[in-house]
Amino acid sequence: MVGVGWFLTIIIGILAGWIAERVMSRSHGLITNLIVGLIGSVIGKFLLENVFTSSPLGSGFVPSLIISTIGAIVLLFIVGLIWRK
Repeated sequence: MVGVGWFLTIIIGILAGWIAERVMSRSHGLITNLIVGLIGSVIGKFLLENVFTSSPLGSGFVPSLIISTIGAIVLLFIVGLIWRK
């Protein structure tokens, strides 16, 4: 998450986790949303770097939120596949 500080990183993680849980029809708590959002940001950044040579979204709050949310959705999807088996 380039261009944001620690406080905004936590806020982005919580928001990304919350958005991902709504998209994936899940129900988690605040701490779980934070963890999902922060791990999602790593996944989203990894996916973005492997698809594009440079970030098409730029840096800052909104691009970081979008990338984190996409990564969090991917994370919840993968976890859902694992837990169903």
